[in-house]
Amino acid sequence: MNKLILSLLLLAGFGSVSLAQSLDDYLVKAAENNPGLKAAYQDYLAATERGGQVSLPDPELQVGFFFRSMERFMGNQQADIRLMQMFPWFGMLKAQESEADQMALARYQLFLDAKNNLFYQFRTTWYALAELQQEIRITEENLEILRKYERMALIRFESASSSASGPNATPMASSSNSSVSAGAGGMNSMGNQSQSMSNSSKSSGMSSPSVMSATGPGMTDVLRIRLQINTLENDLQLLEANKVLLEVELNKLMNGDRDAEIANPEPLLPFELSIDKQLILDSISANNPMLAMYDAELLALESQKEMAKLDGRPMLGAGVNYMPFKPRIEDGMSMGGNDMIMPMVTMSLPIYRKKTHARIKEAELLQESLRFKKENTMNQLEIGWSKAIRDFEDANRKVELFDAQLELAKQNLSLLLTAYATNGQYFEEVLRAQQLVLDYEFSKIAAITKQYNSIAMLDMLSATSLNSYSN
Repeated sequence: MNKLILSLLLLAGFGSVSLAQSLDDYLVKAAENNPGLKAAYQDYLAATERGGQVSLPDPELQVGFFFRSMERFMGNQQADIRLMQMFPWFGMLKAQESEADQMALARYQLFLDAKNNLFYQFRTTWYALAELQQEIRITEENLEILRKYERMALIRFESASSSASGPNATPMASSSNSSVSAGAGGMNSMGNQSQSMSNSSKSSGMSSPSVMSATGPGMTDVLRIRLQINTLENDLQLLEANKVLLEVELNKLMNGDRDAEIANPEPLLPFELSIDKQLILDSISANNPMLAMYDAELLALESQKEMAKLDGRPMLGAGVNYMPFKPRIEDGMSMGGNDMIMPMVTMSLPIYRKKTHARIKEAELLQESLRFKKENTMNQLEIGWSKAIRDFEDANRKVELFDAQLELAKQNLSLLLTAYATNGQYFEEVLRAQQLVLDYEFSKIAAITKQYNSIAMLDMLSATSLNSYSN
């Protein structure tokens, strides 16, 4: 396959949004190496060879030899040689060429449709990888934030533990001793009771101030943070595994090694599409390869109808009959011996008309079937266009919504952090607010990716690029 010609064919309708140049590079590489697209292109090339198969019927040569020369007036005939060339009715060869050209064009449209589907699959996978990269970055940033929260909670916990085991412990002990000595009359009974209580306290682990603090709110805050850190670390591992899977998919679409390195996509940025929706639908009607394929097949069937009609006309033939003669000796004299050349004309008589009518009817029914298929395909394309427009507009609304929600969520988080730093309150709300910020960041990225996927779908349906309409 000529890669230069193929690349020129494939470059039409590239990326709808201006991203890194590497995406276009990868698309060219996928177009040149994808086995499915290669197969579609070879089918098209094979179809183009059908036009070269249109020609006159092969001439017929008949040669007959006599084991014993046939005695004729002109001498002894040794052989009978006939050469005949048949000619179809006027216009038959042109109709055959037209039918072959239209079928080749239909194969070319199938190749373009396969290219569009390959590019759509590659783009959506690329956008998914870009989304995943941003999710990994945001998850790592949130892990760092949670670790800062953990250090903050540990500082508060250690501070609370130190204050619980500090100077306040001594007055409590002296007060206890004075109360014991004040009850001299019941010293023995009180002493026994104190000893019992002391042993009970030691056995329950409540005698140590640090242990008492370990069960307080400070340690609970630390544990809550660690639970979220463990969850985010697990999520990060899943994101990394999904990244490997997407890279394998991209490499296989390019028919490359699954472990080959893929350049990191640039972050996806929100954009607006300034084009009338009806113009996109008109572009789909005018440029979609499947619709063009049906048009080509309809023309091919029209040529088949013409061929069937012309096949019902006589075929003419022209040829020559050559009969070599050997002189015959009669009464000592040579008689004859002159070879004979006789021009010949022949004509077929197509008197059986039933097959001609059946072939014409077959072509007409197939044309009607193709018209219904084209109409159904247009309906499906319009459904796809409607869904893509809806998804794009929904993504636009969600990007605006999540922008506003994210700003509010960050303000709420800032207020809660201030309250926690001041008096140690609302820590659970801090963690919830942090998770809400993370959720909105992920949702915004997903909405932007939905924008790009919607435009990729419209590009595939219309077989054009909407890049000039985006800003």
